[in-house]
Amino acid sequence: VTSNQKWQICCRLTFYTFVILKPSSFLYLSITTRPSMKPLPLSPLEAQSSTLVGGAGERQALELRVRAVEEENRALRRELSRPPRSPSARLPNSSHRGNQSRTHSEEGTGDNEGQKAAAVGNSSDCVQQPVVDKCETIHVAIVCAGYNASRDVVTLVKSVLFHRRNPLHFHFITDSIAQQILSSLFHTWMVPAVKVDFYDADELKSEVSWIPNKHYSGIYGLMKLVLTKTLPSDLQRVIVLDTDITFATDIAELWAVFHKFKGNQVLGLVENQSDWYLGNLWKNHRPWPALGRGFNTGVILLLLDRLRKLRWEQMWRLTAERELMSMLSTSLADQDIFNAVIKQNPFLVHQLPCFWNVQLSDHTRSEKCYKDVSDLKVIHWNSPKKLRVKNKHVEFFRNLYLTFLEYDGNLLRRELFGCPSEADHNSENLQKTLSELDEDDPCYEFRRERFTVHRTHLYFLHYEYEPSSDNTDVTLVAQLSMDRLQMLEAICKHWEGPISLALYLSDAEAQQFLRYAQGSEVLMSRGNVGYHIVYKEGQFYPVNLLRNVAMRQVNTPYMFLSDIDFLPMYGLYEYLRKSVVQLDMANNKKALVVPAFETLRYRLSYPKSKAELLSQLDMGTLFTFRYHVWTKGHAPTNFAKWRTATTPYRVQWEADFEPYVMVRRDSPEYDRRFVGFGWNKVAHIMELDAQEYEFVVLPNAYMIHMPHAPSFDITKFRSNKQYRVCLKTLKEEFQQNMSRRYGFAALKYMTAENNS
Repeated sequence: VTSNQKWQICCRLTFYTFVILKPSSFLYLSITTRPSMKPLPLSPLEAQSSTLVGGAGERQALELRVRAVEEENRALRRELSRPPRSPSARLPNSSHRGNQSRTHSEEGTGDNEGQKAAAVGNSSDCVQQPVVDKCETIHVAIVCAGYNASRDVVTLVKSVLFHRRNPLHFHFITDSIAQQILSSLFHTWMVPAVKVDFYDADELKSEVSWIPNKHYSGIYGLMKLVLTKTLPSDLQRVIVLDTDITFATDIAELWAVFHKFKGNQVLGLVENQSDWYLGNLWKNHRPWPALGRGFNTGVILLLLDRLRKLRWEQMWRLTAERELMSMLSTSLADQDIFNAVIKQNPFLVHQLPCFWNVQLSDHTRSEKCYKDVSDLKVIHWNSPKKLRVKNKHVEFFRNLYLTFLEYDGNLLRRELFGCPSEADHNSENLQKTLSELDEDDPCYEFRRERFTVHRTHLYFLHYEYEPSSDNTDVTLVAQLSMDRLQMLEAICKHWEGPISLALYLSDAEAQQFLRYAQGSEVLMSRGNVGYHIVYKEGQFYPVNLLRNVAMRQVNTPYMFLSDIDFLPMYGLYEYLRKSVVQLDMANNKKALVVPAFETLRYRLSYPKSKAELLSQLDMGTLFTFRYHVWTKGHAPTNFAKWRTATTPYRVQWEADFEPYVMVRRDSPEYDRRFVGFGWNKVAHIMELDAQEYEFVVLPNAYMIHMPHAPSFDITKFRSNKQYRVCLKTLKEEFQQNMSRRYGFAALKYMTAENNS
């Protein structure tokens, strides 16, 4: 018997010994119990339907039951004394085909203990000793392709990380999109004791592309069939999950089920909870062959080493080819083929209790697999409707899902107790850098922010854009937080070209943004806007980090560096593209300046031409940007000259100059030491000047700043003296760094600052 069987038998022996050795105690408990209380069962494995003991007749019945239990005890002890069977001796091969039906009848396709436990609420009176080593790595394989699946899988990962106590190794089979998103996410997430590997799904397409598939998952819904070939040859076992899974327990409990596999069992699956494979859902419904109700492949335990020995690749291919001759295509992707193979080879399956895959789709019988929702371990939203499915406990399931959906992922960066993590050089270097900072420094928090690693989810929504072939394309770059969300639709109406946005949000705010975007016809009609979520952490707004994140995702030759509270003039996108050619941007280091204006009115009749803008400027409806509070920021633009200019003109850098410019994609990034309010753009323009960029003002371009409530950071800057002192310190350090990097030419920045 296996170690798991021994545990089960020992539990029963312990319970029965109590009944046999202490019958008087058991009688006392039964007689003195109030009639309103539930009767105590004689066995933990039978339904709770026994009656209370009382009187001579019932005493005699109990004595008979005790004698029966003694006989069962002797049988159990004989079972324990038998020598263990070798699982390898039972592996089938071509010469043992005749034994398959006998193996199936002896072993069964289900886990009887698990099924009986499910009948009494998936609980047991004996606590099983853990069969997973404390620091054993649990391997999880997930097929994930595209923008939506990359977003959905994060909730699954959060639910697994929340409950886990073991190191994890995720194996993602992805397309190029999902790999870019998830590799960036895990790299910036920095969760200890988590390893991630990626496998190119595009290289596997030829393995399954010959199978016609009607399922909404497309070709990627067939990739689980080739995991034995895809995953490392030395990987022996893996848990395979769909992206629409939510865990309500430690995944180690599921990993422990591998120890229950008997004989030839190589697949752990939960029975399908709908009537799909019974073929009675509608008239002329003709499903693929399956064993009984069939099995759902949203959660699979795979014994990879044994599957390879069984020549799994050949097995499923031959079955698929045979069935496709009559079925023509799959309806449920890999699940149809798995079930067809199992129909022919039922000995392969170890049936998992249904609480390991509670399927919430139309026509399911999921409610019959549990008595209480607290018994559930894995929720599977296996319907295109997802959270809108019908179930009497759907609100509980939905709330569980939403809990992980909006859960702060930064809290999952906790170290595992007693399990040393593998050396992560990035993490080690970061810790070393932070340890070198002086915690007594009044500006410590400012300095620390520069090295904070913010969890980043690139392309949170679908993105689809290819730059034009003429090498003049321009992407608008901006950053925002939740309080500027209302600007998105207006900017999309003013700028028809590609946009790269970095949004600074919490996990809960990211979901609010998702609902906002999906409810907006304007935003949903635009496939060329990349939304990149940078998750909140720390006390400062990391404005320059956000800009850098958005800049790195630009795939056009040029980028227009703007802010979210500015509306570009209508037609600016095409105007900038023409300027690229006119000013030979490809061969010259130029920063094209777009003059900035502002209005104090929340409702503005946006000027459709330069002449109309000048009219509003003269009437006092518009002003040059920040003329009344920070003239130096845009004074070098020379607005007086711009009024009459008809051709681009060059301007010189001056102290505190911070215009909005279009530059080549390879221009320098923003300096991360500047956070919150103050000097974040000034430092960047200074660096452009140090690299000998030429500032050229465009005569027919303009942008207008729209009014809004002051940000938290500018309020802190104005009210906190220490904030201003630290900003001044950072400015001086930046200028010193510039002098070291650019030599004598950079001295002008220090003298200009002193003279201003």
